[in-house]
Amino acid sequence: MKIGFIGPGRMGRPILDRLLAADHDVTVCVRRPKARATAEADGLTCADTVGATVRDADAVFVVVLNDEQVRSVCLGSRGTGASDGATAVMKPGATLVQHTTSAPATAQLLAEAGASRGIRVLDAALSGSPQDIAAGRLTLWVGGDEAVLDAMRPVLETYASPVMSVGPVGNGQWVKLVNNALFVAQVGLAIDAVRLAGSLGIEERAILAAVQHGSGASRALGVVAGGGSVDTVAERLADLMSKDITVVREVAADAGADLGIIGRVLSSDAVEGKVLRSADRDSST
Repeated sequence: MKIGFIGPGRMGRPILDRLLAADHDVTVCVRRPKARATAEADGLTCADTVGATVRDADAVFVVVLNDEQVRSVCLGSRGTGASDGATAVMKPGATLVQHTTSAPATAQLLAEAGASRGIRVLDAALSGSPQDIAAGRLTLWVGGDEAVLDAMRPVLETYASPVMSVGPVGNGQWVKLVNNALFVAQVGLAIDAVRLAGSLGIEERAILAAVQHGSGASRALGVVAGGGSVDTVAERLADLMSKDITVVREVAADAGADLGIIGRVLSSDAVEGKVLRSADRDSST
């Protein structure tokens, strides 16, 4: 398959590597000169513009940083239908696979822009790490037409398993945002569990090791325990979790959705004090 790839970075590059290993013909859009030099040194086929990257592609993958970049590369610098956006250049019948965490409304805008030109859109939110991608076990929550997903599934399964259909375009991002809210809240609860245990005279390492074998275990607790201490994990995940919390709050507010108990945990000192302040400290150094 001929593929246009926009945004190889921390998550995008291992996806790109898996696609190349599966013998797909991939053209990459790399705008930063240093990153492009690295890509070319690695033998990648690079294009100067979004248009040149996607024009002849059967599928286009977008793995950029944020919602603003998704709109810019897919819809153009001037908004929906702009001539420099991917949806204005892709050929009819091609499929746009959007992996970046963004607002569900953005996924819906992409679908609307694509529909007018016969372009198919999959809102393919992801969960996992670069190591998961390399092992082919990235989780994908895909919003969009199931027939389109079925057609693209063999390509997606070169780097992801499971690949799950979650309903219409936009639902992939909704599932990702709910997942992120729950994960950060669970990290906050693990942090507070360590505080509670400490007030009872139980050492941090002891409580983290013990609860992993009890009914209070969770993936978030495992992440905290694997980091060795709540402070270490908070610092390591601060930027990522701060970004996730911001997006969750903004999207929930726009949708009029009540975050409820999860929202209260996200506003707790365990999250605000340990995580968000770590992110603030990191950004100021």
